[in-house]
Amino acid sequence: MLFAAALRAIMDPFIGERAAYTPFTLVVLITVLWCGPGAAIMASLLSLGFGFLFAQNESVGLGEIAQSVVFLVTAGGIITVGEIANTLRRELIRSHQEAQKRAAQFALAAEELNLLIDGSPGLAIYMLDPYGRITIWNKGAERLLGWREEEVLGADASILYPATDKCQVDLSLARSEGRIEGEGLRQRKDGTTFLASHSITTLYDEQGKLRGFAKIVSDITQRRADEKALMARESLLTSIISTVPDAMVVIDACGVVLSFSDAAQTLFGYDACEVIGRNISMLMPAPDSHRHDLYLRRYLETGEKRIIGKGRMVFAQRKDGTTFPVALSIGEARDGEQHIFTGFLQDLTERHQVQERLETLQSELIHVARVSAMGAMASTLAHELNQPIAAVVNYVQSAHNLMGGPQDWDLAAMREALDDAARNALRAGQIVRRLRAFVTLGTIERTVETLSALINEACVLALMGAREQGIHTYFELGPEALAVLVDRIQIQQVMVNLIRNACEAMTDSPERRLRIETHPYGTDFVRVTISDSGTGIPTGMHDQLFKAFYSTKQDGMGLGLSICRTIIEAHEGKIWLETRAGRGTSFHFTLPRAK
Repeated sequence: MLFAAALRAIMDPFIGERAAYTPFTLVVLITVLWCGPGAAIMASLLSLGFGFLFAQNESVGLGEIAQSVVFLVTAGGIITVGEIANTLRRELIRSHQEAQKRAAQFALAAEELNLLIDGSPGLAIYMLDPYGRITIWNKGAERLLGWREEEVLGADASILYPATDKCQVDLSLARSEGRIEGEGLRQRKDGTTFLASHSITTLYDEQGKLRGFAKIVSDITQRRADEKALMARESLLTSIISTVPDAMVVIDACGVVLSFSDAAQTLFGYDACEVIGRNISMLMPAPDSHRHDLYLRRYLETGEKRIIGKGRMVFAQRKDGTTFPVALSIGEARDGEQHIFTGFLQDLTERHQVQERLETLQSELIHVARVSAMGAMASTLAHELNQPIAAVVNYVQSAHNLMGGPQDWDLAAMREALDDAARNALRAGQIVRRLRAFVTLGTIERTVETLSALINEACVLALMGAREQGIHTYFELGPEALAVLVDRIQIQQVMVNLIRNACEAMTDSPERRLRIETHPYGTDFVRVTISDSGTGIPTGMHDQLFKAFYSTKQDGMGLGLSICRTIIEAHEGKIWLETRAGRGTSFHFTLPRAK
C-alpha cells in the first residue's frame, strides 16, 4: 500500500486529479490474490483514503464522489474475480496433491503385487495378449519353467506345451467360458515335462474388447504321486479290513460310526451307508443302547477303563431286531486331540449252540447215568435185602404156624423165631442206611473259591438266552462273601439248576426280574439267595419239593432240587425256600466261609 501511495505521489504531476485511484487497483488485485478477500477489502478502503488525499480539493465534489464509487465498484469486481481465481487455484492444488497421493498408492500397490506375484514359490503367473503372446512373466514362472523374462516376452505361449496346438485349444475355451481350470502336461525350457494345474482367465477392457489372458500354473506332480500312494495305502488297508473274519466298527468320541467293515455288514445285516454317520447304539439292544453314551462320556471325563483293552461277552442286535452273543474287544487310538475307538466283534452264536448241544448231551448222559445208577442201586437193594426180608418172612410164618397149632404153644420156639425176625429186619435197615450214607456223604474235593467268580461263571451258562426272554438280572454281591470252601463244580451245578428253575418260573409273568444276592449268615457261613418274580409256589408243596422223584413240571424227573439239597448238605450247609403269593419265590442256601 505504501509503495502504491509513493507511486501515486510520483505520478501526481502527470496525472493530476484525473486518475487518483489508478495505482491502487493493482494493489487490490495483488492483495486479493495473495491475502484473500478480507485483506483486499481493507486495501480498497485505504486506497479510497489515499485517493481523497491526492485529490487536493478542500471540498469534495460530485466528480470525486463519482471516481470513489467507480473505484469501489472496480475494487469489488477485482476482489470477486480474485477470489474466484483463488478458489480455482486451491482446487487445482488439491487435485494435484490427491493425484500425487493416488499415484504413490498405486505405485506401492503395484510394487507389493509384484513382490507377491514374484514371491509365490510354486506358482507361475504370466499374461498373454489376445494372440497368445507372453506379455508379463513373474519370478515364479522363471523358477518353475526355466525361462527368464527377457527370453519369453513376446514369444508364443505354445512353447510351454508339449503339444503346441493344445495352447490354442485352451485359449479358445477360455474365450468362450470366461475362465477355465484344469490339469495337463507343461514343458520346461530343458524339455522335461510335468503335470500342472492351471487356470486361465479372459480379460476385457471397458468397451468389451479382448485385452488378453491371465494364467496361473502350478506343479502338482508330487501331489498326485502322494495322492496315488495314499490311495494305494487306503486300498491295501481296505482290502486287509475286508478280509478280517471278525466284524470291525470304528466310532468317534461321540459314538458316531466312522467305519463299518464288510464282515460287520454281513453280521448285522446293515449296509455301511445305513450305519456310517449314526450312533453305535443302533447295534445294541436295550438297556445297553440307552446307556452307551453315558459310559463313553464317563470314560472321556474320568479316563477309567472298564472294557477298553479287555474282552468281554455282550449282546448285539441285528437289523431285523434279533439279538445274539458276541465277544467284544475295544481298542483306542488318537488323531491329534480326537479319540477314535475300534471294536472287534466275534459272533458267539454257533459256539453257544455247540455248548448248548454239549450240555444237552451231558445232561442226557447224566440222566442215563442216574437211571443206570438207580437200576444198579435197586438191584443191589434187592440182592442185599432179599435174604434178611426172606428170613423175616420165614420166622414170622413159623411163629404164625406155631400159634395155629394146639394150645400148648411152644413159647420158647415162637420167641426165638420172632427174635430172629427182628434181627434180620434190623439188618435190612442197616443196609439201607449204609447205601444212603454212601450216596449222600460221598467224598467231595473242597477248594477255596471266590464266590463272585463262581456266580459269574454259573450265570454265563444259566442265563444263556435269558435276555431274549425279557429277563433282567440284578446282582447284589456283598463284599463280605469273598471266599468259600466248596467243591466248585457241584456248587455251580446247584446255582445253574436254581437259576434255570427261576427263569422257567417267570415264563408267564408280565414282569421278569431275577435277583442274585449274597449276605453273611452267622459267623461261619454265607447265604446265597436267588429270587424270581414269578407266580410263587403254594406253601403245601414246600416240604415235597426237595424229595426225590417229586416235581411240579410235567416232564421233570423230580431229582434237581433233591440233588441240590444233597450237595448243600454235603457241604454242611442247608437249603430252603420262601415264597410270596403272586410275587415270586426265593431259594436260599448256605456255604461255609474259607478261613
